Amino acid sequence: MDTSYFVALAMFAFITSVTPGPNNIMLLASGAQFGFHRTIPHMLGIIIGMFSLLLATLLGLGAAFSVYPPLYSVLQWMGGLYLLWLAWKIASAPVGQLEAGKHVAKPMSWWQAALFQYVNPKAWMMSLGCVSSFAIAGDKYLASGMSILLAFACLGFIAISIWAWAGMKIRIWLTDPRRQRGFNYIMGLATVLTLFMIIG
Repeated sequence: MDTSYFVALAMFAFITSVTPGPNNIMLLASGAQFGFHRTIPHMLGIIIGMFSLLLATLLGLGAAFSVYPPLYSVLQWMGGLYLLWLAWKIASAPVGQLEAGKHVAKPMSWWQAALFQYVNPKAWMMSLGCVSSFAIAGDKYLASGMSILLAFACLGFIAISIWAWAGMKIRIWLTDPRRQRGFNYIMGLATVLTLFMIIG
């Protein structure tokens, strides 16, 4: 594996992690509603979930979709329905908490975020695409697999942190409950749109 391999892998890991998707829209909303520090468990959960998903794909789980293609369709439907539910939760989130200092709602926990990756269509596309493109068969399979895992763990965390940080900055503007409600509606709609972008 030469330098060009690692550069290409790094670019793939960062770009696919930083582009809009369900994870990043939810992190933006979480950063705005709860702040950066309270969103860290959510971010860690995404990294843990992606790490385990990539590992499972490297160990052969991705081959199941080649053997039985309808399985991927089932996964897409499950993920799509769950994303629609999350979109509704985001859009209907309580308002007025930033102004009053209340915390009725709670940010997503690390284990919820980790498990979400298994029904997240974008996470599966990233995992399958990365392993098929960057896993090297033969005696370099282990080394290339470790490189993939490390690239997504390190660069992926940096990429998703940008979204949580952006949400924290927006938080200053959301002191008015009406603005919070409008922001929640926009984030809910954006979550639905990312679903259609992925599976459309």
